[in-house]
Amino acid sequence: MSRPGRLRAVATAVAATLLLTAGCTAGGDDPPPAATPTAAAAPGAGTPGRTADQVSNPFGAHWDWSRYQQFEPYLRRLAGSATYEEISWCEIERTSGQVDWAGLDEIASRSRELGITLHLKIRTGVCWATGGTARYTRGTANKTESAMPTDLGAYQRFVRSVVQRYGPYGVREYAIENEVNAPSYWAGSPEDYARLVRAAAETIRATDPKARVVDSGISSVAYGMGVADRLVRAGRVPEAIAAYQAYFQRRVGTRGQQIPAVTGEAQLRRALGTETNSRSLRFLAVTESLLTDRTVDVRQVHFYEHFSGVAPLLDYLRATTPPGVPIQAWEVGQFWRDGDGDPASRAAEMVKTVTLLVAGGIGEISWLPLAYNPNNAAGSEVRYGLLDPDGAERDAGRMLAALADAARDATVTPLPAPVAGRLHGVAFVRGGSSTLVLWSASNRPVTVPATPGGRTGAVGSPLGAAGGGTTVTDVPVLLRADQPVDRILATVR
Repeated sequence: MSRPGRLRAVATAVAATLLLTAGCTAGGDDPPPAATPTAAAAPGAGTPGRTADQVSNPFGAHWDWSRYQQFEPYLRRLAGSATYEEISWCEIERTSGQVDWAGLDEIASRSRELGITLHLKIRTGVCWATGGTARYTRGTANKTESAMPTDLGAYQRFVRSVVQRYGPYGVREYAIENEVNAPSYWAGSPEDYARLVRAAAETIRATDPKARVVDSGISSVAYGMGVADRLVRAGRVPEAIAAYQAYFQRRVGTRGQQIPAVTGEAQLRRALGTETNSRSLRFLAVTESLLTDRTVDVRQVHFYEHFSGVAPLLDYLRATTPPGVPIQAWEVGQFWRDGDGDPASRAAEMVKTVTLLVAGGIGEISWLPLAYNPNNAAGSEVRYGLLDPDGAERDAGRMLAALADAARDATVTPLPAPVAGRLHGVAFVRGGSSTLVLWSASNRPVTVPATPGGRTGAVGSPLGAAGGGTTVTDVPVLLRADQPVDRILATVR
């Protein structure tokens, strides 16, 4: 889903920086000086499920580094969050022994300056290091699928060099490959992938004991198939059909017979049994086995569906993720092939999606794309951006920045059970102050009575005094007060 392979374009776009003049071959491989952590990158405090080395703001984004100058002002509003960059061995070392780190050095340096934690996805690609010829080539960067290295020792040496070089920049999480359930991303078998992950994990931990290994991030569609398949196997067929319909309500027909309309058990079983979906379920199972045996430390989720699909996804993740394993959503977005819907509705939907994810225990969320590329192959904005292509903020961008401000260094607190059936949302508690993101769980407005000193307003807009209380509809609002969450919501009616 991301746009890796643009490292050379990045180096060109930021030619004024010193790192760009660094050596681009094996002779210029000296690692950078040790990073000095910034206040914005300090770990969060007290969030359930958050460990001491995680980010202070769960709401981030993924962007096209070739447009960094347009995006920089907005990115500074997401300080304390995390992002990722996808790299390819075949791109960095096009010829054996000739390594070009310049573009990635620049990305790592810029991320650190922004106060945004960088994670890396390490892919192989297809080249001299793997043998064979690529079957899939995508985008202007000519990105290909990955294949199994011909020499695992050489692969481990490359992985070691990545960890040694970028650990000083503050990189602590390394995902192995990307969406391996798709043949256009991974040419091997599930067993090949497991062998690759084990080799990489051994090297990463030996090189940096503080580093964490992350799975490839199974695709959003594949997770939906996993949700339905688990329920079918448990004999909960009506629930499986309902979950499938909620999850795929915007996807039906977008991939031919791979995501058909489903109204009954036979149709659902046929959908799960296609070659593509069977492959996805096999790779999902292998990913979960790597989590279970602790080869992998962090589960990576991709989600591009309607927000009503979050609930069945969270149920699935709770049932299939080992206790204590962090879950992060490195790719979250809004797939909508026709792109209809007014901007305010799409922005409100974004708020609901990321709020439900963070309330459900997802520790990091990166919206993708930050701004859509008007020259993309689809010719339309299939995945909704927070910004216009030139970097101008949309409603959605202002809203995510407001969520980041509320969540930074705060404790994520689910809504108390007595109101959970009437309100959806989450609370962020910092010191003695609580900031709630709320919307009605039904079509009926809900009134939150006035709280002394309370302030309220639309997400992303200035807050005003809530003297008469707050009427909550299906459009998310922010409510802030110097009171505990339970007290603020104690007399909801």
